[in-house]
Amino acid sequence: LQVMSGSEQDWLALRPQEPSPSQCCGSGCKPCIYDVYEKELAQWERAKAMQDKSLLMGKKEQSSNSELNPETFTAFSVSSVEQLTEDTYQYKFELPGNSSLQLSLGQHIVLRGVVNGLEVQRAYTPISPGNAEGYFEVLIKHYEAGLMSQYIKTWKRGDMVFWRGPFGGFPYRPNKHGELLMLASGTGLAPMIPILQSITGDEEDETFVTLVGCFPTFDKIYLKPLLQDLARYWNIRIFYVLSQETSLENLPWSYQENTYTGHLNEDLTRTIINSCRRKPFVLICGSSAFNEDMSRYLKAAGIEENSCFIF
Repeated sequence: LQVMSGSEQDWLALRPQEPSPSQCCGSGCKPCIYDVYEKELAQWERAKAMQDKSLLMGKKEQSSNSELNPETFTAFSVSSVEQLTEDTYQYKFELPGNSSLQLSLGQHIVLRGVVNGLEVQRAYTPISPGNAEGYFEVLIKHYEAGLMSQYIKTWKRGDMVFWRGPFGGFPYRPNKHGELLMLASGTGLAPMIPILQSITGDEEDETFVTLVGCFPTFDKIYLKPLLQDLARYWNIRIFYVLSQETSLENLPWSYQENTYTGHLNEDLTRTIINSCRRKPFVLICGSSAFNEDMSRYLKAAGIEENSCFIF
């Protein structure tokens, strides 16, 4: 039996740990946590072969210089927690000085939490404008049995929270599309907000937008004041589809004409597409079931795959 030498054990202790499936947020990030692991493993193997530990010095698990980075986690401080609906909260994080996350539209960032010793990672899209200075904001829904939710529920002002990114995003260019049709379910609204704000904030951008927000009830619509403000722009229309409301009579009158009850089905999708002022380019964000349904309805309505983008 070969006895492992002390230095062998030292090297094993330095070997990077393979991520567990719970650590992958499943959003297709580049680099994914597995890519980061492969890179660190190759670095470790090289250092071990050369018996030179100084080659590992560059390895950083997390940083606190408050610069967002796709490869390492950076700590940001929670500056406020605001409850929007019974299960949805808006969290504001501090950025040092007047710095900005510099996200491009619809990009997401990955949060790391530890729950009962298990590391969990999830992706969220900030709803603050990409060039917001000194802060960023994230919309998060709490799930009763959600691992990450158990961690997030404990946050209070001043807590340090670890993020990495940015990833993904929709390559938006002003006036590239005649009309954007945004189909969003629940917190799928998040990546749509910075795009809407970018269009309304640019007087030269004459893109029409039709946003369809799907929620269970009127009370569960997020960010109502912000959406009401956006809907006042000449080129923005907002519809709501409420799956658990049976009648529109109890809604404020200002919502009645642009709200539907039931689900966003194939017929309603077609009706909305036909009401668009130009042939739309479609952005979709929701659960995987919602995204699949929408893709199917769009295909049936004659919208080609290259005219859609799924977050």
